[in-house]
Amino acid sequence: MANVLPVVPRARLIVQTPVRFRRARAPQAALRTPSPPSDAVDWVKATNAEFFQSDSRPIMLFDGVCNLCNGGVRFVRDNDPNRIIRYQALQSESGRKLLQRCGRSPDDISSVVFVEKDSSYIKSEAVLRIMEHLDLPFPQLAFFLKIVPLFARDFAYDNVANNRYSLFGRSESGSCEI
Repeated sequence: MANVLPVVPRARLIVQTPVRFRRARAPQAALRTPSPPSDAVDWVKATNAEFFQSDSRPIMLFDGVCNLCNGGVRFVRDNDPNRIIRYQALQSESGRKLLQRCGRSPDDISSVVFVEKDSSYIKSEAVLRIMEHLDLPFPQLAFFLKIVPLFARDFAYDNVANNRYSLFGRSESGSCEI
């Protein structure tokens, strides 16, 4: 007898389009940055009138109790015969206002800050900008040091700044000479 296989109807291949899920979106209001409170101070406008209206010279902010920083101020003053740069201690009331103008905490004394009317610089960038205002050969030296990448310059700056009190000590009088 012959084997008879049952006849099975052919299965039809059904192709379905893939289901696409839409990502839920946050409401537009949630994506916007919050507007500053109405009592927020525009530090640039507030300090422009106080510091740059009658005198447009840049200001060097420095740690007033650090011997390294005080020595740096003396060095800059000695090599700035035209008195282009003004000086303020970070701990002073004026220094605190200028720190806020730069977007930094008013209690942050971790870095030298160089403030111009329209811009400000910190760490190694501040040092290079200060050097550009001094007598020869410092502007040329600053030009060549800009070849070094910023992260390397700031790494070296941070290592000295973080150890400045242990390496150079604090001022005995507790304030700067300026």
